[in-house]
Amino acid sequence: MLRTSLGTRDSGLGTRGALTLAALMLTLSAGCRQDMQDQPKIEPLEANAFFDNGAGSRPIVEDTVARGQLHDDALLYTGKVNGQLADLFPFPVTRMVLDRGQNRFEIFCTPCHGRVGDGDGMVVRRGLRRPPSWHIDRLRQMPAGHFFDVMTNGFGVMQDYRSQITARDRWAIVAYVRALQLSQHATIADVPEAERGSLDRPAGVKPGEESHR
Repeated sequence: MLRTSLGTRDSGLGTRGALTLAALMLTLSAGCRQDMQDQPKIEPLEANAFFDNGAGSRPIVEDTVARGQLHDDALLYTGKVNGQLADLFPFPVTRMVLDRGQNRFEIFCTPCHGRVGDGDGMVVRRGLRRPPSWHIDRLRQMPAGHFFDVMTNGFGVMQDYRSQITARDRWAIVAYVRALQLSQHATIADVPEAERGSLDRPAGVKPGEESHR
């Protein structure tokens, strides 16, 4: 009997203790959840009487620049030097840059300007206003910064692409546009002397095979 009563008594005390602990934990967790729901903060555009103008959202501190948004290289980000459109590039134009420019050009530019920049892209064939060919004298003589500026800010019916294409990619496209312009107006003098002989060979004919045909 003693063992039974002790066992029953210990079991009863353990149950009451567990229930008390569970109740305490529920109380604490409820309080924590309430604090998380009602944090002392100001929501965007929320009114707040603490400030004189009653607005919780505060203006950006004057002359503050976000990290990575300084854009202090005028040529890279505007295509201009001392306020004038520049005819130079902010970085060396390599084969990698041209390949990147061709890739971005075919994605963003060919629908209107066509694959060689003559203005007969697919959407133009379906009724959109035709842009001028890049191979006319006026645009061939334009500084490189002109094309960058148009891509950045738009021109006429053309929208701006500053948010879709990074500044470096816009310059890569400009480099590719220059390559297209050269390709459509190149002369034999523009071809390296070592490569000129290949221009007269039929396609697929290797050097030295001409005499056997």
